[in-house]
Amino acid sequence: MSIYDSVRSQFLPITPEGYPFIGAFALVGLVLFWLWSPLGWLGTLATIWCAYFFRDPPRTTPVREGLVVAPADGRISQITTAPPPYELALGDKQLPRISIFMSVFDCHVNRSPVAGRIEKIVYQPGKFFNADLDKASTDNERNSLVIATTGARVAVVQIAGLIARRIVCFAREGQPLGAGERVGMIRFGSRVDIYLPDGTPPMVAVGQTAIAGETVLADLCTPDAGRTFRSG
Repeated sequence: MSIYDSVRSQFLPITPEGYPFIGAFALVGLVLFWLWSPLGWLGTLATIWCAYFFRDPPRTTPVREGLVVAPADGRISQITTAPPPYELALGDKQLPRISIFMSVFDCHVNRSPVAGRIEKIVYQPGKFFNADLDKASTDNERNSLVIATTGARVAVVQIAGLIARRIVCFAREGQPLGAGERVGMIRFGSRVDIYLPDGTPPMVAVGQTAIAGETVLADLCTPDAGRTFRSG
């Protein structure tokens, strides 16, 4: 692969929601060039970063009944058990929860973790704490989806963070989804929580880097007895 193709693959395609922001950054960069060229170069770097932020690269999703793939790019920041958001009416039982933190350098397009049908979408206003904090799951602005799959339900929660001020949902209630299909995005820097059915063991570890639509988080059909991990 040539250098051109390598660079191109990092920036293209761009999600349509990003074009107004990229255009605004570029316009500001031109104004800064007119005022003082060193500021203009800073504006150019900011425009390049904005284009990189809104990238939407294709992903190769493993397809098999029961597989749960990552809904977001980023670092797996927490694996715990917790009750799902109350607005989803899924009860107050503690369920396995995997949290993925997205920095401003991660791709922010979110994807469906499973094949199924969207039973419910609920938006909940809230605060804008750092998305890496545990209380962000209950206190921050969020948009939640309940997806029915393989005789079970999986909940995906898009959580706004300290910088993120806008959650975009592409999906709608009743919509059938394929695993890895795009369901929304968050601007800028945020977190996605996924709640698994009771008793489902995660197949990933805290600190691991997840790739939306590709990294397998769990298996609903043939549960793993548990895994150990090492760093190196």
